[in-house]
Amino acid sequence: MSVTVEITEGPLKRGSSDRAVPTNGVAGSAGSTGASVIFEGIVRAQEENGTIVALDYEAYRPMADRELERLASDILRAHGLHRIAVEHSVGHVRVGEVSFRLLIESAHRTEAMRAMAEFIDRMKLDIPIWKRAVH
Repeated sequence: MSVTVEITEGPLKRGSSDRAVPTNGVAGSAGSTGASVIFEGIVRAQEENGTIVALDYEAYRPMADRELERLASDILRAHGLHRIAVEHSVGHVRVGEVSFRLLIESAHRTEAMRAMAEFIDRMKLDIPIWKRAVH
């Protein structure tokens, strides 16, 4: 079982990350991983207050690092997962760029999909990372 958390300045490279590369070989899970799910959060042009050109993210660190790791560990245990890798941007992220990436590996897709939805919902409520629309 493995948890990796990283907060990075600026946008994440779309569809690419050393941390989010499926391994299917995490210690203790070799040969038992049947699902690898990756979610990327992409900044969209429409926010509640109209059209934007970017989002500026701010985090209260090191609390955000610690709380992301705690949340990932809780979700890993609660859903019996093999691996969670989390990446989140801080700073300026333009429309069309990736600001968040979550990889989950598990034995089956059902627990991976449930864990992904729960992680994202709880992250938005509990983690001290804020966004400000840039018009």
